[in-house]
Amino acid sequence: MLAAPSASLRSVHDLRVPGPRKEYVPDVRAPYWTRLFPLLAALACVTRLPSFRWPLWNPDEGYLAVQARMLADGGALYETVVDRKPPLVPWLYEGAFALCGDASLLPLKVLAVTAQLLTAVLLVSLARRRWGDRAGRTAGVLYLLVSIGLNPEDAQAATFEIFMLPCTAAAMWCADRRRWGAAGAAVACAFLAKQTGGAVLLPVAWLLWQGGAPRRDVLRLAAGLCGPVIAAAVVTNPAGFLFWTVTGSGAYASFTGSELHVLGRGLGNAAILAAACAGIVPPVVRVLRIARTGSADLWLWLASAVAAVLLGFHFFGHYYLQLMPPLALLGAAALQILPGERTVRAVGVSAGACALFLAWGLLAPRPELAHAARLAGVVQARTDPGDRVLLWGMHPETYWLADRAPASRYLTAGLLTNYSGGRNGPRVGERYGVAGAWQVFREELRDRPPALIVDDSRGKPYAPHRVPSLHRILADGYRPLLTVEGAVFYVRPGAPGA
Repeated sequence: MLAAPSASLRSVHDLRVPGPRKEYVPDVRAPYWTRLFPLLAALACVTRLPSFRWPLWNPDEGYLAVQARMLADGGALYETVVDRKPPLVPWLYEGAFALCGDASLLPLKVLAVTAQLLTAVLLVSLARRRWGDRAGRTAGVLYLLVSIGLNPEDAQAATFEIFMLPCTAAAMWCADRRRWGAAGAAVACAFLAKQTGGAVLLPVAWLLWQGGAPRRDVLRLAAGLCGPVIAAAVVTNPAGFLFWTVTGSGAYASFTGSELHVLGRGLGNAAILAAACAGIVPPVVRVLRIARTGSADLWLWLASAVAAVLLGFHFFGHYYLQLMPPLALLGAAALQILPGERTVRAVGVSAGACALFLAWGLLAPRPELAHAARLAGVVQARTDPGDRVLLWGMHPETYWLADRAPASRYLTAGLLTNYSGGRNGPRVGERYGVAGAWQVFREELRDRPPALIVDDSRGKPYAPHRVPSLHRILADGYRPLLTVEGAVFYVRPGAPGA
C-alpha cells in the first residue's frame, strides 16, 4: 500500500516529469564529468569482473569465436560462414582476433566493459540534459548496477546484446538532439549487432514526429538507417544477408510443443530481472500513481524493448538486457521529483542486488564449459591440427577450445534440426532445419569427410537415431571409438588411431 504523501509530495499530482523538449543547461565550470566518469568506469569494471573468470560464458561466444576463425581462414559470411545474426559482432570478433590473436577472448571482454561504460555515459548525458546533474548521475549508476542482473551466462557474455546496447542508447541520444542522420545510423548499427536492436526506431520516430517531422529530417533519418544496412548486405551477400537475418528463421520463431518450457523460462528470467531492478521499480510505480509523466519516448523505448524480448518466443535471459537502459532512465525520471533520500535508498537496494549477482557470477560453477573442455582435450588427442571434425551438439565452443576446424558451415545441430534452448516439441528434426541446409551439409561431409565425428546429443531430441541422414552417414562410414561423459566419438575405419 502506498503511504499518504508527505508534505514534500502534496503537490506532486500537479508535477510533470520533464519531457525531451525541456533542456537542462549544465554549468560548464563544474567538474561534473571529471568526478563522475572515474566512478562509472570503476563500476563498469567491477560489474564485469566475472566475465574474466572463464575462457567463455556461453555457446554464443563460442559460435562467434569459431566464426571469426573461419572468416580469417577465407570464409565468406552468409555463404561458407552462417548464422541467424547480422554481421557486426562477427566482424568485431574477427578484428579483435586479427589484432590480438585468436587464442583468448580477453580483448572482447575488455570491449564489453567499454560497451557498458559507453552505454552508461550516454544515459547520463540523456538524463542530465532533461532533469539535471543529479538525475544524470542516478541514471548512469543505476544502469551499471542493474546491468548484470541476470544469470551470469547471459549478463557476462561478450555477445550480441552487449554490443547492441550502446547503439540503442546512441540512437536515443542523437534523436534527443535532433541529429536525425546520426540517429538513423545508430539504429542501423543496433540492427546490425542484433535484429531486435532495430526496435529502438519506434521511440526515435516518435521524437521525430514530436518535432513536426519535416521532410528533410525524415529523409536524413531514412538515409542514416538504410545506408549502413545496405552496405552490409552488399559487402557480404545480399541474398544470403536477407535470408539469414530476416526471412530464414520462421521455424525457429515458433514455440509449438514447447509452450510450458518456454513460458517457464520467460517468467523465470523476468523474475530475476525484477529482483535486480528492485531499487528502480518502486519509485517508478510510486510516481506513476501520483504524478503525470511526459517522457513518452522513454516508455516507447521500454515498450519496444519488451516487444523485442517477446519476438521469437524463446525468452533467453540475454534478451532482457535490452530492457535495462530505458528502465534506468525511467528510474532517474521518477527519482528526480522524489525526496533525495529515495534516490539514496534506490541506489542502495540496487547496489545490494548487484553484489548478489556479482557473487553469483564469481562463484557459480560452469559444468557445461567443463564438459566442452574435456571433449576438446579428447578431440585434440585424437586428431592432427589440420584435421576437420564434426561436433554434433549445441556447444560450438568445443571447436574453438580444441583448435580444430569444423567440417561444416553449420556449427550446431540447432541449424539442422531446429533444436534450440531446450525445445523438445514435435518441431525438432531433419525436416525442420534451415531450408536447403541438409543438401549442403551432406555435400560438405561427402567432399571432405571429417576425421572425427562427436555425437554430443546425450539423449536430446536431435540424437542421430532420430535424424536419418546423419544416422546413415555414421552407419556407412564411421564406427564408434569411445564415449566421454555421454558423448560418443566416431572415426573412419582404417584412420590413424581408429
